Amino acid sequence: MSYEDLAALAANWLQSLSTDIIRYAVFAVATWLLLWVLLAIPLRHRKIRADTPPARQLFVEFAISLRSIAVFSTVGLSMFALERAGYLPGPAKAAAWGPIWAAVSLVLMIIGQDAYFYWTHRAMHRPKLFRTFHRRHHRSHNPSPFTAYSFDIAEAAVLAAFVPIWMILIPTSWPVVGLFMLHQIARNTLGHSGYELFPAGRDGKPLLGWLTTVTHHDLHHAQAGWNYALYFTWWDRLMGTEHPQYLARFAAATRRPTAVAAPEVA
Repeated sequence: MSYEDLAALAANWLQSLSTDIIRYAVFAVATWLLLWVLLAIPLRHRKIRADTPPARQLFVEFAISLRSIAVFSTVGLSMFALERAGYLPGPAKAAAWGPIWAAVSLVLMIIGQDAYFYWTHRAMHRPKLFRTFHRRHHRSHNPSPFTAYSFDIAEAAVLAAFVPIWMILIPTSWPVVGLFMLHQIARNTLGHSGYELFPAGRDGKPLLGWLTTVTHHDLHHAQAGWNYALYFTWWDRLMGTEHPQYLARFAAATRRPTAVAAPEVA
C-alpha cells in the first residue's frame, strides 16, 4: 500500500470520526436539552420513570460513546478501502439506478438492520456472551439519551459490521447510507430518552403498533429478558419475546397525570 493510500485512509477515518461525533453529540445533546430541560415540566406526565439518572452516568455514557464511535469509524473504513480498491461497485450502481431505488434501498436497509439487530442483540444476552459484548450498555439501568452509543468494544464492532455487510450484498448509494445513519441515531437517542413520545389510541395502545416505542426499549433496560427489537415490534411478537406488560406500561406512560415509579430492575 502506497503512502497516498495510507494518507487517504487516515483522512477518511478522521472525516468519518468527526462526522459521527458531531451527529451523536447533536442528537444526544438536543434530545437531552429538549426533553430533560426545556420541556421537563410540560412532559412530566410522559416521563416513564420517576427517578432521573445521575450526572455522573451521563458523563460516563458520553465518554464510552466516543470510544464506540471510534470503533464505528474503524469498521467503516473497510468500505472506503474496498471501494478505493475497486471491490465495492454497489454505491456507483445504486447511484445510477435513480431516486426510486434510493428510496427502496433506504427502507430495505432499515428493515434489514432491524432484523440484524434483533438476532445479534438476543445472542449477546446469552450468559457466555453478555459479559464481553453487552454488559456496558446494561449498566445504564435507567437510560438517558447519552446511552445510545454506550457499548462495549465488542458490541460496537458487531453493530458497526452491519453497514459494510449490507453494502457488499445490496447496492446502496452513499447519500442513502447518510440518511440511514441519521435515522438510526435519531431512533436510538429517542428510544433511550426516558419520555414516551409516541402517540396512543383511545384504547391506550400504541397508535403505530408496528413501531417500537420508548416504553418498549425502556422495559428492556429494566428487565433485560424481553424486547430485543430496534425499530419494529415484528420479531419480538413473532418470537414471543415481547414483555407481557408492555402494552399496559405504555398505556400508563401515556395516560397518567403524574410520573409513576420506575419499573422493577431485574
